[in-house]
Amino acid sequence: MTINFSKIIFLTSLISGTLISISSTSWLGAWMGLEINLLSFIPLMTNPNNLLSNESALKYFLTQALASSILLFVIILSFFSTSNTFLLDINTMNQMLINSSLLLKMGAAPFHFWFPSVMKSLNWFNCLILMTWQKIAPLVLISYCLEMTMIFWIILLSLAIGSIGGLNQSNLRTLMAYSSINHLGWILSSMMISENLWMSYFLFYSSLSITVILMFKNFNIFHINQIYSTINFNPLIKFMLLTNLLSLGGLPPFLGFLPKLMVIQLMTEMNMYFFIFFMVIMTLITLFFYIRITYSAFMLMYPTIKWNKSNLFKNFYLTYLLNFISIFGLMIFSLIYMTF
Repeated sequence: MTINFSKIIFLTSLISGTLISISSTSWLGAWMGLEINLLSFIPLMTNPNNLLSNESALKYFLTQALASSILLFVIILSFFSTSNTFLLDINTMNQMLINSSLLLKMGAAPFHFWFPSVMKSLNWFNCLILMTWQKIAPLVLISYCLEMTMIFWIILLSLAIGSIGGLNQSNLRTLMAYSSINHLGWILSSMMISENLWMSYFLFYSSLSITVILMFKNFNIFHINQIYSTINFNPLIKFMLLTNLLSLGGLPPFLGFLPKLMVIQLMTEMNMYFFIFFMVIMTLITLFFYIRITYSAFMLMYPTIKWNKSNLFKNFYLTYLLNFISIFGLMIFSLIYMTF
């Protein structure tokens, strides 16, 4: 196996940019970290053999550059008011501009227009980075200056668009993009309640996304109809993939239900009943298209040629382990909780 050292360098730089951004004590330092992160991810996205991935890289660069420009504009304005880059001149307009720029970087609705189209042309590894790692720095920064009224509407829009947008999708990368927008609504709602809660939710979401995307990558699956044919001959693999999708959607008794349950419990204590009702309804819509995929995959059986059943299942120990945790994780966590 050949090692691409340039990709390792860019990946290291990508991680460094995020760490610089979240550990910076000044907003200018945070902006610099975001720029390092952006300029490191662009070369990872490009592929000389795939023009569509280059188009996605250009779309990503333009939207991120716009968001960075807005953030830098607010930092400069605040510098003229406060004479330092450590404290922002916090007023409603500045908060809204900063929140808008960071939400655009994450792809939250209504700033989501670029996210599904960029995801559609990337490989699964880059999709995973875009869905998980690239959201860390903007989420941490937005938690410093949350504008509650604006975030309230952003959450509602993200939940609605993330659920309804995924209904008629046949491309799995686009489907995962809309699922990510929906989960971002849950993450932002948990951020309104508790700092530890949104971090916990993000960890659960990231681990489930890794499990699902690892399986898609291993079997080279990009469209829904490939689920029916590619893994048709192994019911165990099909069962694991589809239960992971349901877990990502938040269906009990799978692990993905646990973070949603924690958010709902804390919201109930704060009497946010309308919010809970809306979030549950939107999650049910998300579960609808996951269950539709699951039902179709189990009902439809494609004829498979025997020599196509070759070494698809070698070295999948990590996949099996992650699937086991995803499927039985809620029961394991419940037993640990009752024990201690």
